[in-house]
Amino acid sequence: MSAEPQAEAPLTGYTVVDLSTGIAGAYCTKLLADGGATVVKVEPPEGDPLRRWSASGAAIPPGSDGALFGYLAGSKHSVVADPESGEDAAMVHRLLAGADAVVWSGGSPVAEHPAFTPAAIRAAHPHLVVTAITPFGLDGPWKHRPATEFTLQAWSGGIVGLGRGLPERAPVFVGGRVGEYMAGAYASAATMTSWLGRAGGGAGQSGELVDLSMLETQIQCLTYYPVTYFEMLGRPWRDARRLTVPGVAQAKDGLVDLGCGTAQQWFDLCAMVGHPEWIDEESPLTITEQANVHADDIYAWVEVNVVDEIRELATAFRIPNAPVANGANITALDHFRKRGSFVRNPRDGFRQPGHPYRMRPARLRRPGPAPRLGEHTARYRSAAAAPTPTPTIPRAANRLPFNGLRVLDMTSFWAGPCCTHFLAMLGADVIHVESARRPDGTRMIAGIPVTEDRWWEKSPIFAALNTNKKGLALDLQSPRGRDILRRLIATCDVLVENFTPRVLDQIGLDFAAVQEVRPDAVMLRMPGFGLDGPWRDNPAFAYAIESASGLSWLTGYPDIPPYEPYSIGDPNAGVHALNALLLALEHRRRTGQGVLVEAAMVDAALAISAEQVIEYSAYGALLQRAGNRGPTAAPQNLYRTADIDEFGRLDSWVAIAVETDDQWERLRGALGSPSWATDPALATAAGRRAHHDVIDRRLAEWCERRGSDDVVSTLWDAGVPVAKVMQPHRQTELQQLAFRGFFEEVEHPVNGRAKLSTVPMRFSTAPGPLHRTPAPTLGQHNHQLLAELGLTDAEIAQLHADGVIGQTLATRVST
Repeated sequence: MSAEPQAEAPLTGYTVVDLSTGIAGAYCTKLLADGGATVVKVEPPEGDPLRRWSASGAAIPPGSDGALFGYLAGSKHSVVADPESGEDAAMVHRLLAGADAVVWSGGSPVAEHPAFTPAAIRAAHPHLVVTAITPFGLDGPWKHRPATEFTLQAWSGGIVGLGRGLPERAPVFVGGRVGEYMAGAYASAATMTSWLGRAGGGAGQSGELVDLSMLETQIQCLTYYPVTYFEMLGRPWRDARRLTVPGVAQAKDGLVDLGCGTAQQWFDLCAMVGHPEWIDEESPLTITEQANVHADDIYAWVEVNVVDEIRELATAFRIPNAPVANGANITALDHFRKRGSFVRNPRDGFRQPGHPYRMRPARLRRPGPAPRLGEHTARYRSAAAAPTPTPTIPRAANRLPFNGLRVLDMTSFWAGPCCTHFLAMLGADVIHVESARRPDGTRMIAGIPVTEDRWWEKSPIFAALNTNKKGLALDLQSPRGRDILRRLIATCDVLVENFTPRVLDQIGLDFAAVQEVRPDAVMLRMPGFGLDGPWRDNPAFAYAIESASGLSWLTGYPDIPPYEPYSIGDPNAGVHALNALLLALEHRRRTGQGVLVEAAMVDAALAISAEQVIEYSAYGALLQRAGNRGPTAAPQNLYRTADIDEFGRLDSWVAIAVETDDQWERLRGALGSPSWATDPALATAAGRRAHHDVIDRRLAEWCERRGSDDVVSTLWDAGVPVAKVMQPHRQTELQQLAFRGFFEEVEHPVNGRAKLSTVPMRFSTAPGPLHRTPAPTLGQHNHQLLAELGLTDAEIAQLHADGVIGQTLATRVST
């Protein structure tokens, strides 16, 4: 698609005041600025800390900015304000009075000032959408507890959630501060949701408080509905860590990622490596267990072959595969070169990812330069005071933001359904399309024996991802099925699909075909690698996306190949697709035009792994994985405690991360100020980083004699970021989540009651509960939906008899 800008991007005319500090708020407002909003960043006199940040430790000359800041702050305005100055405080109030939204997080003198807390802003400027990003939420027993990206991953269960890694080593977190980017993407979507949810979408509307929890974001993005899985099946998703085989493996000339997400892919892998005798369709072992049995032989085969030949062969076998990208090699990969995935920073010239989605005829704003500190202060200081809007139209009682929006959901697995699920939970009428021969893939992955009655209805993942949706089981391979699909499209505002591009090509359903039926429809396509380029038709599972984008590179230990995060690729794609869809809907509201949106999974992943290519192109620094250490804190690590876990193992851990000198002083005091901790060399971050091994040994000795709860209470009460490394199916035990009502109980007609997660933010005007109906059984709403199209009972019965629709899984299922 063309990257040429248009006169007006979808959010042109919206103004956002950025009172945030850190990546989450910066990424949120970057996405809004890319959509056309005017973003005014309010900074203290010393500037945002990101201006002085480099993950590699590169020196930032005085008067210059760190490259990551240059990426995140593109197209924004910078205003310097000292909140203790009456004149500056009045200027900030004028900015807020003339804005549509404010994005807030703690950490700066302005945001921490009593006049500019979320509550104070809401009271003074009731027209505003106030989006607050905090570790745990604005209220609740943990609202003031310290936290970091690392400790939030531990609390979420994401560190051990999918059994990542070797059992003989400590589990590891997902590198690259991915949780902060995900929080930013959700905050951007939530801000636009609030705008779009205003009746009529115009002026005079009352505002809203959007209270986003970064912990809840990490639960949504780093774990795979473990509570629902445990409650429905009585067992955790994984009870031990094991390598994903093959996963990321060492080839003759580099690293390559090969995946086995389905039984068929495992059978094909066996054939590819020359061992068809391993294929055993009756094996009682899972695919993962079978692969681990033969791991040594598989790795030996990979080691004697070169990456390009392995990938060519794997692609022929339809086995998901990818090169393992990092900051040094990613821009040279042929797919990204052909698609123009990286662009030059307009101010400083380093390479950065382009937009995480593409659309036409709507256009995104071309990346603009980041502002110098205070570049726009004089402009806004001299601006006349904007009249403070007085809301005259209250939010409609019990109205959800997407009431009235109809969505045809042709997605499966995780990335697509989590995008449409957000819409369904917040009021959209979502029709989930699958078929009796090709059902949603999540129905197949629960490990339910096929001998059980209606086994396909017992998947916790499907149950968790599809509440509030209607279910239509329709055979799109038949001409009558495609005719019904076209008639449905005519009734829908949005069509969402995440097939590989060739699938829609085969049934003739491109954007032109959709527009013939519904000219103003928004068509959201979510291919793994995009609608063009050499990898266009490659199968795309999360792990392939994670490796191709660089997300895997920073996860794991430096002496062995990296681990696949094996989680974030899907939900990250889903929330970025949601952002793109909301921009397209705003464009349609303004122009009446339909929009084609391309939200490729890999483009979304490139956006949140941006720091690697930025650091390499700006400073020549190749960021490396370091186990559980990271660039933002020292010490930062996992430490084993004395607890025996629920599986009978001495395998319980706590996460500790010290980001400031003050936190170090607090940690030292909580430990009783032992002599080793009073060494002056440890008083600075540089000193602690240089002596990290010594600190690790001492903290390990202190933790191993104590239970996890004792460690957490001692350090947390002292103000030190700390967390238990939670088993993810124990998330409901966290009192903060209970306080915020993050889980809701849903009664399913086949599976009974189970707890399901909601969304990672609270909208002050949205009624609850968010889960109003359970996920549909296969074809549950066939008759209702077809009758609405005007089909008679006899016609519907004939379609059922002919297998065009169905409510029972076909004898042979394609997955």
